[in-house]
Amino acid sequence: MGLTEYFAFYNGERPHQSLGYLTPDAVYRSGNGGGAKIVDRFGETTLGQRQTAAIEVASTT
Repeated sequence: MGLTEYFAFYNGERPHQSLGYLTPDAVYRSGNGGGAKIVDRFGETTLGQRQTAAIEVASTT
C-alpha cells in the first residue's frame, strides 16, 4: 500500500477514537469535530485584502 492509498484509508475508512469513532472525512463533511464547530473560511463569499482589513478595524473601534 502506497501513501496515496494509505491516506485515503486513514481519512475515509478508518474510524478515529478522538472523533467519536467517525472518519475524518465524515467529521469534516458534517462541520463538527473535536467538540467545536468547524468554520468554513473558504466559502463562496470571499473578501479582498482591503475589505478584510476594513472589517477588522471597524470591529475594534
